[in-house]
Amino acid sequence: MADTLIQAEGVGKRYVIGHQSQRESYMALRDVLVRKARTFFRKASDLAHGRAVIEGDELEEVWALRDVSFEVKRGEVLGIIGRNGAGKSTLLKILSRITEPTTGRVLLRGRVASLLEVGTGFHLELTGRENIFLNGAILGMSRAEIRRRFDEIVAFAEVEKFLDTPVNRYSSGMYVRLAFAVAAHLEPEILIVDEVLAVGDLAFQKKCLGKMRDVSASDGRSVLFVSHNLSSIRQLCDSAILLERGELRLAGTVSRVIDAYSRGSLAGEDLRLPPPPEELIEIAYVTAFALENSRGERVTELALAETWLARVTCRVSRPMVDFVVGLGVVGMDGTPIQTAWSSPRSVESGNYEVVFEQNVVVLEAGSYYLNVGLSDQGKSLQHVQVARLDIGDEPVSGYFPMVSGAGYILNSMIVTVSRQLDG
Repeated sequence: MADTLIQAEGVGKRYVIGHQSQRESYMALRDVLVRKARTFFRKASDLAHGRAVIEGDELEEVWALRDVSFEVKRGEVLGIIGRNGAGKSTLLKILSRITEPTTGRVLLRGRVASLLEVGTGFHLELTGRENIFLNGAILGMSRAEIRRRFDEIVAFAEVEKFLDTPVNRYSSGMYVRLAFAVAAHLEPEILIVDEVLAVGDLAFQKKCLGKMRDVSASDGRSVLFVSHNLSSIRQLCDSAILLERGELRLAGTVSRVIDAYSRGSLAGEDLRLPPPPEELIEIAYVTAFALENSRGERVTELALAETWLARVTCRVSRPMVDFVVGLGVVGMDGTPIQTAWSSPRSVESGNYEVVFEQNVVVLEAGSYYLNVGLSDQGKSLQHVQVARLDIGDEPVSGYFPMVSGAGYILNSMIVTVSRQLDG
């Protein structure tokens, strides 16, 4: 127990949200007055008892977390993964003492440094130098301790020229560099890092991962790391937990948790295709999508420069003159990276499979979304996000980049197969 720095026991977080009830076309004055009076007395009671006053005449309870329990040992790096809305950020806010749990409790043994979003713990009007000392004081460090680590923090953040500039003039990348440098160097026993590192460039992300690894291995401090980049989780963490709809679905080794997450995604959770609009059912729509590596295994994560292919299955409900299927790769911020289209062709009604093979393109390490589009005679029919793709930092054997950097695009994808399925 002495080596356990974080202990969460049955942690739950409930939020109450308000809705305006649907108004009927006609309501008696008596009903209107009763509803207004009920809402007024509820708000007055909340105000008198120090509770948040919630707008709306109908209330709904939403559990962001429910009965989450786990432990983190000294020197352990715990990865937390899950879909958007799974409760990851809520859990980190509870562990950082930003919000209180509704149920359960959290025991923290040691000082906690958190990096949850750009700007956490910084005063916008103060300079970078002043914010370093402010953050150190918040963490319980003495001025002498901060001075001792000051040069290391500045060197790591690479903001020497702007040290005496108010941080509200920093770019988001500079902001994150300084915030992480402060959090990592002021010797907290527990370091909590959210997806905020994705704001930085690739070189700085690698630098941060290396620092977190050093912090846990050499200094015996514990790290909680939330990221959608599964390759970073696999590279850095000793163990992992998977959150799903606010509940702890699985805890264990990194490989086991990531495999469960990937299987769940491929089984129809993260990669679930939305139902097509009714107007497309009688025209054409995507029915299935699969991402495979060179060995024919379904994946969501690949090594740098590893070949892969995407199988798109679609239903054509009526004859098409110039039917085209497209696959696009976009960044996490929606920036288009590359797109490939099948050749226009005349098709009859039926089920079709188009295979896009990525055997000459090198995407940089990071995370991407894959989108599929259908069109006929130049008119767009459907555009849908079908998958998430993570590219790791470690390249496949035999890959020798001709330019500096983690990767680069040589040319676009090629369509290798287009066929009508039986039936």
